[in-house]
Amino acid sequence: MGRITTLAQHLSSAVSEAAKVNRSVQVKPATVLWTDKDGMWRSAIPALRKHLPGLCTLGPYKPEEWTGPAVWLKCMIVGVLPEAKLSGLPVVYLPGVSRAELRAIESCTRDLQPLAELQYRGVFWSQANSKDWTLSAYLSSKNGGLGLDVAQDKATQEALNQALEAGVLLDRPLDELKGRQINAEWLLNLMAPNPTRDLLVWMDAPAAARSQWGGVRWDVFAKRCKADFGFDPIADGVLVAAEMLANAGGKWAAVAELYKDSYTSFPQVFDLLAKVQPPQMGLFPDLDQFSGYPQANEQSESTLRYALSACAAMEAPQARAAVRAAEKEHGVRRAWLWNRMGRSPLAAALAHLARVAELSATAPIGTTPAELATSYRQSGWLVDEAALRALACVHAKADIAAISAALRTLYLPWLAEAAKRLQEAAKVAGGLPPLPATDEMSAEETGVCTLFVDGLRYDVASHLSTRLSELGEVKTSACWTSMPSVTASGKAWCSPVAKWVSGTQGDVEFEPRVTADGKPLSGYNFRKLLNEKGIQSLDKHESGDPKGRAWTEAGDLDHYGHAHGIRLARDLDAQLAQVVERVDELCQAGWRKVRIVTDHGWLLVPGGLPKSELPKRQAETRWGRCAVLKDTAYGTPLTFGWDWCKDVQVIYAPGVSCFTAGTEYAHGGISLQECLVPVLSLEVSETAAPSVNVVIKAVTWKGLRCIVEVESSARDLIADIRSKPALASTSLAASTKPVESGKASLAVANDEHMGSAAVVVVLGPCGEVLRKAPTTVGG
Repeated sequence: MGRITTLAQHLSSAVSEAAKVNRSVQVKPATVLWTDKDGMWRSAIPALRKHLPGLCTLGPYKPEEWTGPAVWLKCMIVGVLPEAKLSGLPVVYLPGVSRAELRAIESCTRDLQPLAELQYRGVFWSQANSKDWTLSAYLSSKNGGLGLDVAQDKATQEALNQALEAGVLLDRPLDELKGRQINAEWLLNLMAPNPTRDLLVWMDAPAAARSQWGGVRWDVFAKRCKADFGFDPIADGVLVAAEMLANAGGKWAAVAELYKDSYTSFPQVFDLLAKVQPPQMGLFPDLDQFSGYPQANEQSESTLRYALSACAAMEAPQARAAVRAAEKEHGVRRAWLWNRMGRSPLAAALAHLARVAELSATAPIGTTPAELATSYRQSGWLVDEAALRALACVHAKADIAAISAALRTLYLPWLAEAAKRLQEAAKVAGGLPPLPATDEMSAEETGVCTLFVDGLRYDVASHLSTRLSELGEVKTSACWTSMPSVTASGKAWCSPVAKWVSGTQGDVEFEPRVTADGKPLSGYNFRKLLNEKGIQSLDKHESGDPKGRAWTEAGDLDHYGHAHGIRLARDLDAQLAQVVERVDELCQAGWRKVRIVTDHGWLLVPGGLPKSELPKRQAETRWGRCAVLKDTAYGTPLTFGWDWCKDVQVIYAPGVSCFTAGTEYAHGGISLQECLVPVLSLEVSETAAPSVNVVIKAVTWKGLRCIVEVESSARDLIADIRSKPALASTSLAASTKPVESGKASLAVANDEHMGSAAVVVVLGPCGEVLRKAPTTVGG
């Protein structure tokens, strides 16, 4: 049988040992009789058959289960049946039969009589006092048993039989059994090792759990519920369990913690908890006492919704105080489980709203455009970011309305004041003078790919910078876009071909033209101009040559904003994911410098920007925040020349107003959010760059010359032969060779290396080993 390590192996060995006799005075027993009047070993027989291949059971005729009546058993013992292929000592298990019954031949039942004579040709496996072995006796007896420390109380004896029936005892290691007292608590832990989780499994699907667990497992579960958790699953039911879970007292605290960590595994439990009525809150409640009650959270959300909606009728200072008070009361709910489940959207939004309230108390400071830009880059953009994040938290119409009401009161005056200050400074300066150049890289630099993202506002760029930092070092600078801040004008303004573009009075929709031939700067002509100036114009998923210069585009922020308004805040991450994916794609292709530029920012105000009147007779063309004046119209203090052609006079809406009503998302005016645009410079680190897929398909030797076949989409790969793959100093090749058209031909300089073990390596552009293959010089 080999080394005995488990209870099942020891039990099987003990049964087999019963057949060992003194062969000098006794013949070999025909079988071992295992009587078990109470049938307590019945459930263990299938598991023991793996260790006792000759084990048969008295019972109904089921030969496939090695069970049958007395006559069948005798035929099996003597081997006269086709299925009688017992590979070990025959052992006959007799459930419901005592040793005394078998010995009393004259009173034996008729179906048992054929086995009676086996008591003379076989041996019994029983205790020394001729009693049947019980599990408790076998474990505790020092005479034929294991001599273990087994508690003798009623609970332990009952748990022993349950553990045997549940099939969790026989496979226990003997060392584990010998090192402890076997008692009811330990046995229950074997049968239900995680009662806390079992409780949640049952609460999630009561009928299914009871059906799956069946007899013993269910009995054990019910017993543990009563003993450990103080309730009866049958008599009390799941609603009582839900009340105890919500309260989280005593051992229910552990259940509550597990539910918090794994609530997605028990989706129906929330519906139970939602039915539980929380205690009365009182006049000044400590909300933390109600953290386990979804109804309490819902009530608090309703209270907060009303408080935020009321901000619509307040002035900004009063609304700030109201938001601060709400944060003090409701901020604690962000630590509750319901917030992680997305069921406290207003409490989540409140964190960002409170930040808007704090930061919007002060507008950007400065008297010149440059000073205002510096102030905005230091702290002003944080207000825009917090406003976007607050809007991103809410989805339901009523919640959006509440957050919008508070934001309009807090955020809109700050936006208007910041825009007013920039507009006053622009009047004095005659426009927006260029800021001091702080770009970390130039679009004219070789090896730089310029990535254009339409509508990448400064605060959004900060978020993008964080996401791109995994690829390398990102530095952010800023500049003014063209006036007006619209795509047709600003895209050319930030492009590498801006010096070859100009405008005329005849240009429409702020689209400039190619200076050399006077053609409008349409998409086709823009790409043509890029190519003429040696800049690769890359379409979606094209990678180009990383050694040159390139222009490509990604993202859909501006189009999405125009189409969906404040929903842009909620879907911002999905929009930026497209940009990150494109940058990652460029890095995969070998670009190590990516410069991200944009044409303009935007204003986003829930409920729409204020309306500003502009008579149609004065405007040649009118956009949301700007319009081209007719020659016969008189300008206003906010009239400036188009940056591509100063003869084209553009009138701007004052503050953050719009010439069209009900517009939530707009650009083209004069504000820090629209005009101060970011420039991100990414230098990809070698450790952060994605791995390059390289496969060495074949290594072929012709004397001292080696042909290496490589499969890879990467460029600038180098092949070498080395004795140590990571050490260039151990190269055996006369010189390294580039991989061209999937092949490289290398020669070993010294014929002394013929027959030496070596390694073919394929290197990346920076000398890093991408793939290696063992070889022998000369083949």
